[in-house]
Amino acid sequence: MTETVLNTPAQLASRVLAEGYGPGAWHGADMKAALADVPAAAAFRRPAKGRHNIAEIAVHHAFYQHSIRGRLLATPVEPFVLAGEDWFRLDDPKTLSWSRIVALVADLQQKLEGVVADIESGRVTSPLGDRERFDLILGITCHAVYHAGQVQLIKAMRG
Repeated sequence: MTETVLNTPAQLASRVLAEGYGPGAWHGADMKAALADVPAAAAFRRPAKGRHNIAEIAVHHAFYQHSIRGRLLATPVEPFVLAGEDWFRLDDPKTLSWSRIVALVADLQQKLEGVVADIESGRVTSPLGDRERFDLILGITCHAVYHAGQVQLIKAMRG
């Protein structure tokens, strides 16, 4: 087995982003794994009155993937798929289908990884310092892990 060496800021940033989203993390399900086996109907069921469902948790995380990319670039990125910010009420798939939500999270992760790689390689310039950039990358990774845990808990509650 070959161990990945983390000699550069780009390698470290890439590794940190992968830990939260996927594929595979030592600590348990990452976001990709947590969302992968959720049936569409289950994604929109609330675990209890007034609680967020899995679809809302996934879109909330996608919103922050989108937001962090814009903050890293300090330029406007394309509008988010839904109007508003932070939490979006999703009671059924009429607003966004479950397959579209899962694809949105994956697409925004890929775009975020691309921006981080471009910044770290010098292809793109960020107005943020190294520490600020790393804090954002670490933050979105922790956000992914936290919400993946919530998804796993909701799935376990349902049996």
